[in-house]
Amino acid sequence: MKYIKYIILPVLFFAFNSCSVYNFTGTGKIDAKTFQVNYFQNNAELIEPGIERTFTQALQNLIQNQTNLSLTNSGGDLVYEGEIVDYRVSPMTATADQKAAQNRLTISVMVRFTNKNKEEDDFEKRFSFFYDYPGTNQLVGSQLTTALDVIFERITQDIFNASLAKW
Repeated sequence: MKYIKYIILPVLFFAFNSCSVYNFTGTGKIDAKTFQVNYFQNNAELIEPGIERTFTQALQNLIQNQTNLSLTNSGGDLVYEGEIVDYRVSPMTATADQKAAQNRLTISVMVRFTNKNKEEDDFEKRFSFFYDYPGTNQLVGSQLTTALDVIFERITQDIFNASLAKW
């Protein structure tokens, strides 16, 4: 019975030590304290006003909510920059009278990620996602807001996974 403390102490040490290596977002141990998201310009041929600001804020919010990193305006350990390179509405299916029954909004973003503490993690990559909506609806107001929310949620999560979670 007196040797039990020699068994329990190492087990507790390893149990608590392993908690710092992995967390619930899958980021593991990040060797950075700050991150910076530069303004993503909208360089798509078809321009939807304001989506560059919405996307930039969505990426900042996701990283802040899923990590303990501090957002900074300059000199961040992790830097996200890039541009919106494609904003396109395409008909997906047609009715018998040659009208669009369903349309698809596709947005693509080119991202350059720099990790100042671990250069082998740097990348430049294109991320894209889509939202389908009825052809009878106009892509304005709440329909547009919903489409942007769905697309940006997916793209920002993909960027997060590629840069920090390594999934």
